Amino acid sequence: MIETKQFVKTAEGKMEDAILHLDEQLAHIRAGKANPKIMDGIRVLYYGSLTPLTGVATVTTPDAKTILITPWEKSLIKDIEKAIINSEVGITPENNGEVIRLGIPPLTEERRRTLAKQSKHEAENAKISVRNARRDAIELLKKSIKDGVPEDVEKDAEAEVQKIHDKFIKKVDELYAAKEKEIMTV
Repeated sequence: MIETKQFVKTAEGKMEDAILHLDEQLAHIRAGKANPKIMDGIRVLYYGSLTPLTGVATVTTPDAKTILITPWEKSLIKDIEKAIINSEVGITPENNGEVIRLGIPPLTEERRRTLAKQSKHEAENAKISVRNARRDAIELLKKSIKDGVPEDVEKDAEAEVQKIHDKFIKKVDELYAAKEKEIMTV
C-alpha cells in the first residue's frame, strides 16, 4: 500500500518538474516585450572564466521595450557587448560607456509565428515528460502486483496517476495558451 503511494508521489514529482522546466523555457522566448530572463543564457568572459551575465551586471527593464544592463565594473562593457552580439538574442546592444541598452524591436508576423511554433514545441516536450512519468509509474504499479499488492489497490493507484496526469497536461496547455496569446498580441 505504502509502495503504491510512493510510486504515485514520484510520478507527480516528475510531472511537476516537467511543468517547472516548461515555465522556464517559455520565459526565455521573447514575445516583443522586455524580459530580463532572455539574457539568462548569456555568458561573459570575466577574469578568464565564463560567468553568467547576471553575475557581472545588473539587468533591469525600465520600460516594456528596453533592457538595461549596468556592469559592476566599467571595464566589462566591451566584453558584455561582445557576448550579447555573439548570443542568440538577436538584438544589437547600444553602449554609452556606462550602461548597455537593448531596444526590443516589435516582432514581425513571421517571427511571431516562429516563436509560437517554438513555444508549441516546448509544450509538446513537457507533455512527453508528463506522459513518460505516468508510463513509468504504471509499469512500477503493474510490477508491484507480483510483489503482493492487491490488484484493486493497484488499479486505484493507476487511476490516481491518470488523474494527476490529466491535471498536468491541462496545466501544460494553459501555459502554452498564455504564451501563445502573449506572442501573438501586437
